[in-house]
Amino acid sequence: MPRQRPPVRIAVIGAGLAGQQHIKAIARAAPAAKLSAVADTDSAARALAENAGAEWYPSLDALLDNAKPDGILLATPNELHPEQARKTLAAGLPTLIEKPVATTARAAASIARASEESGTAALVGHYRRHHPAVAAAREKIQSGALGEIVSVHAFFWLKKPDDYFKQKWRARPGGGPVFINLSHDIDIVRHLCGEVVAAHAFEANHVRGNAVEESAAISLRFAGGALGTVTASDVIPAPWSWELTARENPVYPPTGQSAIYIGGTRGSLELPRGRLWRYARRGDGWWHPLSADWRAERRDNDLLRRQICHFADVIRGESAPLVSAREGMRTLQVLEAIKKSARTGRVVKIDPK
Repeated sequence: MPRQRPPVRIAVIGAGLAGQQHIKAIARAAPAAKLSAVADTDSAARALAENAGAEWYPSLDALLDNAKPDGILLATPNELHPEQARKTLAAGLPTLIEKPVATTARAAASIARASEESGTAALVGHYRRHHPAVAAAREKIQSGALGEIVSVHAFFWLKKPDDYFKQKWRARPGGGPVFINLSHDIDIVRHLCGEVVAAHAFEANHVRGNAVEESAAISLRFAGGALGTVTASDVIPAPWSWELTARENPVYPPTGQSAIYIGGTRGSLELPRGRLWRYARRGDGWWHPLSADWRAERRDNDLLRRQICHFADVIRGESAPLVSAREGMRTLQVLEAIKKSARTGRVVKIDPK
């Protein structure tokens, strides 16, 4: 009988809402991983750690001085990520960083360099890449099943309730759907369709009148020649958003729709339903019937647990990061270009590095 390997020991830095979700995911990822420590200045984090059978430290520095985890999960505010990640990577600790990886692409680049120069893995929490339908769609696209990719469209339409904005930062620049929500969608279309090299965007906030965008219309050009459109709004009651279609979070009622559509010269694909549409008969005329000749298998949609299991594999040296720090930086570059275009009204070119 094969000997079971001990779980990797993960320390979580930051015990806010995101950190607590990751702590729960680590518990669900047993026996691949276990929570070894929590670091947070809030005294409530001490009870949280003790209840989970883990150690508590008031700061990252205190943890690094006294504990020996196998990996670090940073769930702290984005502006703290670069300094904290440089410390954990210098200590030789693989680090999973909550998205976005930093507040700017320049800061994200410093994390990527620290990872590459130290030879220690840095991962970014764009957890939707772990969705089974996304992985299956990437395989289909790379196999040539869609032909040459021509067009992409992503929806984020839903209506956020008024009490969502009780946290004042959500009504201020940086708290709108472009950075908070579209970071996931942009990352998925990059993962599936290649690098974005130009963006043009418009934003609006005329419904609520807050100092942050509530709607955006975005055009993208990909390095391979494909064009993309993304529309986002958090004031529209609608069934077309990843949240309401992916069945990854039970608090959202599933609508049975899709949120991302990718079209090529041989077929088109929708996600997260995971269906590939092609003409049912040989030929290329529009009078031929279309049929969904492939459907992605419905499997485990606990994406945070899947991300922790992947992190454990990276810590053991058995897998390369699915979303490296440099990948997180490139997604952030696109988001910055979108915001700059909305401010200036100009097409903004992007040089992925």
